Amino acid sequence: MMLPQPQKMSRTGGTFVVPEEGLIALHVPRPADLLFTARHAQTALHQQAGVRWELAGGGLSAPLVITLDAAMGRAEGYRLHINADGILVVGHDAAGVFYGVQTLRQLVQVHGRELPCLEIEDWPDFSSRGVMLDVSRDKVPTLGTLYDLVDMLAGWKINQLQLYVEHTFAYRDHHVVWEHASPLTAEQILDLDAYCRARFIDLVPNQNSFGHLHRWFQHARYLPLAETDGPTRAPWGRLEPPFSLAPAVPATLDLLRDWYAELLPNFTCKMFNVGCDETFDLGHGRSRALVEQKGKGRVYLDFLLEIHRLVQVHERTMQFWGDIIIEYPDLVPELPPNVIALEWGYEADHDFPGHTRLFAESGVPFYVCPGTSSWTTIAGRTDNCRGNIRSAVANGLQHGAVGVLNTDWGDWGHWQPLPVSYLGFAYGAALSWCYAQNVNLDLPAALDTYAFGDEEGVMGRLAYDLGNVYQEPGILIHNGSFLFWAYHHTVAAMRDQWQLDPESQAVLADDVRLRDRLHATLDTIDRVLEPLGRANMQRAGAALMQREFQLVADLLRHGARRALLQLNDDTVTRSTLHDELDALVAEFRAVWLARNRPGGLDDSLARLERARALYAANDA
Repeated sequence: MMLPQPQKMSRTGGTFVVPEEGLIALHVPRPADLLFTARHAQTALHQQAGVRWELAGGGLSAPLVITLDAAMGRAEGYRLHINADGILVVGHDAAGVFYGVQTLRQLVQVHGRELPCLEIEDWPDFSSRGVMLDVSRDKVPTLGTLYDLVDMLAGWKINQLQLYVEHTFAYRDHHVVWEHASPLTAEQILDLDAYCRARFIDLVPNQNSFGHLHRWFQHARYLPLAETDGPTRAPWGRLEPPFSLAPAVPATLDLLRDWYAELLPNFTCKMFNVGCDETFDLGHGRSRALVEQKGKGRVYLDFLLEIHRLVQVHERTMQFWGDIIIEYPDLVPELPPNVIALEWGYEADHDFPGHTRLFAESGVPFYVCPGTSSWTTIAGRTDNCRGNIRSAVANGLQHGAVGVLNTDWGDWGHWQPLPVSYLGFAYGAALSWCYAQNVNLDLPAALDTYAFGDEEGVMGRLAYDLGNVYQEPGILIHNGSFLFWAYHHTVAAMRDQWQLDPESQAVLADDVRLRDRLHATLDTIDRVLEPLGRANMQRAGAALMQREFQLVADLLRHGARRALLQLNDDTVTRSTLHDELDALVAEFRAVWLARNRPGGLDDSLARLERARALYAANDA
């Protein structure tokens, strides 16, 4: 098994035994162009097969030949031949050679020195295969963490990475906004861009440019640019602080012009994601008269076109989230030709069929954008994640999407450790490369081999099953899990405020049923976590990953026990939970700082600390 599985593969019988002495020959006019890729093959052979082969250019005879043939196959495609005499990697282009070598690396990882003889012909279903990582709510990874992630994603043939930014880029004239956020600097972006580029990944600049700017509007300097001066009720029910830029205020474009001039020169990629999603407050304040005159959809589109003009100054293709414009289908054909709409949705039953059909009929290029289902869950939602990605990619293929952007958000404090999202990253990478061969991929086994490096086969199944614990309480929640929200709402408040499916509502309303389900949930967590100590991960950071999944399980348990306390269950007391929370807070902080910068940690921890209020009363 490989990750992703190739489009076509046939075993031809026999094995190629990797000899002690050998050569990696680069049969191309400019061998230096493929040197980085060839070193990937050289390192894999050394680390996994125990041999040290030199590199050489020219037409030398060698047991491993790497070459190019632009007339062969499709862009980014490759052929890999292994027979009793040696190995041949032929790429349509330099990226194809790189992906052929990544497949070879996986084969050497699994088989060592005895490689099966085979023929692979492979190419991607989608030309753009991306991952978007939220670095604004509240977690900004260290550069080392990002480099490790890039290496993993490149090995899975991902070719686009976006870091979602609201306020976490260090704009020189806007220090007050990011001073406590440990932001990414221009120099760090330059370094990361070069690191990605060497691995055939486009680092796409990303700066939300319409909504989700509440971190800016906290400061008096920027509040006059906001649509409202006070809170507005969002579609998801909460009152949100000033949130979106006001199209009626001309100075908003000056701010965007300033951002783009400083941000974009640090990226070589010619695409730019400007966000512009969830602008629910548009028309509630400074743009009210404009909306009443022209209509909300028209005002939104006109401002989007103004943003587009600013982006064109920098000769970029503008990406934007499609959730607002899709509400005004008559306006979709007015979008300019050099944009990419990002059709997003994170439930397994999201209307990808209808939305992708609309964008296809309009002629607007679009990506499908599912998610890892990890945020506001602690451990993920495995079944929902698989269904969501599967639907997005299948409908994207059917209706001509030009790319897949798999998203990983950090809403409400970004409590999930990064390895929780590996499952979604892996499945998204596999399906966006070749849907047909990977839709039924054995994810636990793939994760064990290519994410965790677990020779005991523990971690893949553990991550998979822990990600399905969200179903155990019997209460299914849109875009989250009961055990996460148990930290933020009392059971009484959930019963009073939540609108759920009938079965979930019935469980939530019944003390006895809910108690039974929560005890069963605790048993499931214990069962899933029991083999953690037997994991044998042969990779850097193994001890940290074990610690992260232990924390995930402890957070899930505590969420269940919080709910049991409110149901007067005699297995828990306030004092015990208070002490448990102390330990969780300390471990949460330590685990966070192992991968991430300190900025945002206090904001995230404050959400966990607020859970302490439930334990203030005496047990009596």
